[in-house]
Amino acid sequence: MSSILIQNGRVIDPSQGMDRVTNLLIEDGWIAAYDVDPGGQDKLIDASGKIVSPGLIDMHVHLREPGFEEDETIATGTAAALAGGFTSIACIPNTDPPIDSQATVEFIQGQAARADHCNVYVIACVSQSREGKELSEIGQLVEAGALGFSDDGSPVHDPELMRRALQYCLMFDKPVLSHAEIPELTQHGVMHDGLTALILGLGGIPPAAEDVMTTRDIALAEATGGRLHMMHVSTGGSVDAVRRAKRRGVHVTAEVTPHHFTLTDESLRSYDSNFKMNPPLRGQGHVTGCIDGLVDGTIDVIATDHAPHAKEKKIQELDRAPFGIIGLETALGLVVTKLIEPGHLDWPTALAKMTCNPARILGLNKGTLALGADADVTIIDPGARWKVEAERFRSKSSNSPFLGWELTGRADTVIVAGKVKYRAEG
Repeated sequence: MSSILIQNGRVIDPSQGMDRVTNLLIEDGWIAAYDVDPGGQDKLIDASGKIVSPGLIDMHVHLREPGFEEDETIATGTAAALAGGFTSIACIPNTDPPIDSQATVEFIQGQAARADHCNVYVIACVSQSREGKELSEIGQLVEAGALGFSDDGSPVHDPELMRRALQYCLMFDKPVLSHAEIPELTQHGVMHDGLTALILGLGGIPPAAEDVMTTRDIALAEATGGRLHMMHVSTGGSVDAVRRAKRRGVHVTAEVTPHHFTLTDESLRSYDSNFKMNPPLRGQGHVTGCIDGLVDGTIDVIATDHAPHAKEKKIQELDRAPFGIIGLETALGLVVTKLIEPGHLDWPTALAKMTCNPARILGLNKGTLALGADADVTIIDPGARWKVEAERFRSKSSNSPFLGWELTGRADTVIVAGKVKYRAEG
């Protein structure tokens, strides 16, 4: 029997409404007991002054493998996840080939098992090859282990296909994860359609491109009773639409990324492609709207949309560089620095959006420190000050807009299935 005793930590488990200083015992990969005194355990971890949380969960990660191993691999992406405090991640299917077959799901699972870092779960394609023409084999993909369905990177443009996807996934109690975008409104767009884009002479992506699709998908979810999750919400209009839908009882949830509650379109004045993402950085009013959605519970989840790109791709001209940034290793620090320290969220509320809420949406038996639960634990140093430096990233790519930032809060120790998988340096 292997055992770990985590001593004197502030245990915050939103799934149980727990927030107290105690000792936590792990035995044979399970949460075994609280309030246990030291004696006979194989390993003691002193968590004095630190927060002991359920392992963090990121439900929106691009691992790039198969097909784009020059950007990221499952091994490097899961190593980055551990460094960010994540014990479980869900990977998005815009790979090559896309994740639309049992064989591809099994390939992901096999590569993740070989890497042996964190838990990796699969979001499979809504449509075959992500082409938006025919539904993928939803039942077979669920049988293979898919937890949800999305064509992220592209919207499901055909409303009839989206309607059928919501109906079909409801049979398996799986969510459809929506990338809300009207492509006709975003053609040639580089950044948020506003004054800054006009001054810089760059093509704009209007908020309506997201708002219209958000409203459409909510209407389809309401009509079908299906489970809808809105990915990377970036506009105040979309937050309002989700808020109103929840009041009507629509089965809709939503996520926001750290870059969308932290940065504005003013960042693009540098012409740095590390500030180019889709949906784009918006104006301050939209940033405030996203934070308001986090505060009042409209936004259920904080997810990274970790989207690595090799350096040679991002150093192209701004209009040719791909959209996307990495986020696994900076998310926790940004949540602490930009949400908790300013007083927008307290620790239990913030951690709920990174643990039990994504677990609930994906149907995972994770995100909890309840007795008998899997021993996935993140120990957080809430006061650690650190600088974001490219050479310290465990991701294969370094396309981050936060390089050089000083952040507060980071993962100190990460335990997956009762095994210590990561310890912070120094």
